[in-house]
Amino acid sequence: MTDDFLNNSLLYSKGVGPARAEILAKELGITTVMDMLNHFPYRFEDRRTISKVSQIDSSLASIQLIGKIERIYSEGSGKAKRLKAILYDNTGSIELIWFQGQTWVEKKLNINQVFFVYGKPAEFKGFYNIVHPEIEVFDPVLIKKEQRIKPIYHLTDLMRKRMVDSKALSQITYQIIHDPKFSIQEYLPKSILDFAKLIPLKQAYYQIHHPNSQAEGNQAVLRLKFNELFDLQMRILLQKQSVKKDIKGVLLHKIGPYFNQFYDNYLSFDLTNAQKKVIKEIRLDVKSGRQMNRLLQGDVGSGKTMVAWFTMLMAADNGYQSCLMAPTEILAQQHAQSLAEEATKLGLKLVILTGATKTKERRLILEQIKSGEAHFIVGTHALIEDTVIFHQLGISIIDEQHRFGVSQRAKLWATLAQPPHVMVMTATPIPRTLAMTVYGDLDVSVIDEMPPGRIPTKTLHKFKHQFVEVATFIRNQIELGKQAYIVYPLINESEKLDYQDLMSAYDEVARFFPTPQFHISLLHGKLKPQEKEQEMKRFKEGKTQIMMATTVIEVGVNVPNATVMVIENAERFGLSQLHQLRGRVGRSNAQAYCILITGKKVSDVAKKRIEALASTTNGFELAALDLKLRGPGDIDGTQQSGLLDLKLSDLVKDEQVLILARKLALDIIHNDADLLENSHQELKKHLKNIAKGKVWRRIS
Repeated sequence: MTDDFLNNSLLYSKGVGPARAEILAKELGITTVMDMLNHFPYRFEDRRTISKVSQIDSSLASIQLIGKIERIYSEGSGKAKRLKAILYDNTGSIELIWFQGQTWVEKKLNINQVFFVYGKPAEFKGFYNIVHPEIEVFDPVLIKKEQRIKPIYHLTDLMRKRMVDSKALSQITYQIIHDPKFSIQEYLPKSILDFAKLIPLKQAYYQIHHPNSQAEGNQAVLRLKFNELFDLQMRILLQKQSVKKDIKGVLLHKIGPYFNQFYDNYLSFDLTNAQKKVIKEIRLDVKSGRQMNRLLQGDVGSGKTMVAWFTMLMAADNGYQSCLMAPTEILAQQHAQSLAEEATKLGLKLVILTGATKTKERRLILEQIKSGEAHFIVGTHALIEDTVIFHQLGISIIDEQHRFGVSQRAKLWATLAQPPHVMVMTATPIPRTLAMTVYGDLDVSVIDEMPPGRIPTKTLHKFKHQFVEVATFIRNQIELGKQAYIVYPLINESEKLDYQDLMSAYDEVARFFPTPQFHISLLHGKLKPQEKEQEMKRFKEGKTQIMMATTVIEVGVNVPNATVMVIENAERFGLSQLHQLRGRVGRSNAQAYCILITGKKVSDVAKKRIEALASTTNGFELAALDLKLRGPGDIDGTQQSGLLDLKLSDLVKDEQVLILARKLALDIIHNDADLLENSHQELKKHLKNIAKGKVWRRIS
């Protein structure tokens, strides 16, 4: 690759100049020749057909005409001013309209001059027009050049105003690619090009910017998508290999009395085969001498907490502490309450540290953590404060990991001489494509089996005007001795509005469920930690029959007696969040119900979410659909990764390309992990270049 040419400032490329260079840098961040080549078109337009005015139909996406300018005039004034021209051929005439760039266009237009015109036709009061058409003076020699497949690029409003359009960008790339100094080094081994049937890299750059046919454009897109995904997989897999090779792990070599005693004497149910399999995977990790970096994913209610507990017991058996960090006070308290009871049976000490821990109690807990008297530490973000000093931390478990930033997680063990084994857990199932990218450098364990006897939750869709019917159903469940949640969404993420919405709804619900026959708990962001705990305690103990809450109960709240989850304004929630909320019920052997309440008018995307949720309880199927509906950039936790800066690829549409890229990357890592073979030298150099300035999302 002639790096000097490709790294040249775009300012000096033919057809650019200072004004265009400035706007490309400001609007798109394009400053070098290579930046320009890597600004790919997002679609291609077929300009090979020239139509007649008589063939115009407003339903057409676009049309290309050749005609003579018959009239040029302006209408309106100020910001409402528009330039118009009438174009006619021997079959009829059409109006051309410009709201922007009028001075430039007017200079270009001449009465009785013949032009190429291209754009989207529309109809207004029985007359056809094209707003902001592309125009070019007709030249018999030019006709072949104009009749071709044209690349269409992403532009900004300012670029359009300054007439830096797709045509201008195409002209710039044409000059670059035909420059005698242009060359680009192929870095993929020939074996990969042959196996994946990919065109050479230089050819791909030419064809994506200047294809002679749609097929040529598609060939180029495939090659460049493969490049993106293959580069990503190589980086991820080399990173994973580096961690395994370079970072020593705390050696937890024995399964001892605490683990065995709990398993033999205190485990009140049989582990599922999936739980046993995951515990074995963790066991192999922690005794390997290498640091464990494992993602544990399992649907709501699949038993991740019990797997975490057995992992913590492995640490205790070897004289090490373990910590479990949760994203909310409620979830941390719940973990602490359930696990403290188990720890006490074994003569071990569990402490909890949160933002609500009182100063005097905090001092004592910090001393117990530092001295090693505390074997298990459960907490929230409070665990990453500088005052927390572990005696000997062997296992670090992060629950609902997407709620913590990378730097927050790493602060847990920043001061330790040797990092602990790390396990991150999520009840939000991760689609395969994200597992291979965002979490591709982790070992992944999946609990894909639910405890026996669980009955799938029935999901129903109701409208707001049917609330009396829903309230009657809740009353019937309460009369059977059951409890119910009614959840309200955050509105614009404003706690104040959230509170007002919940309180106004409380008055309505209280009319259906009057005291003293019924009691309602309220849980929301304005409550103090002690008040939240008190409200949860009342509901858990059955002193209240209905819990009205915001999404603070989305994760972790476990009340097996609750059988009804009502979600108000369900159209405002994402699919994964709806699935998480549904997971708060169905935690016993009784039939549970999730009722989604919406207004009459909901978007097509919201309808698809609701239909999907009603059709399956499989979290992995729902996660895959959520990725399709929302795109990877919106999926919890992926935006912080810094990995998904893909220019061409789409993790949903290009799943098969991703799978192929990962397979071929794995083959290289397996056969030549250090890239020492001659055929891998250009690849090694390329990966080193693209790694400059990249920040990794490693959890360790």
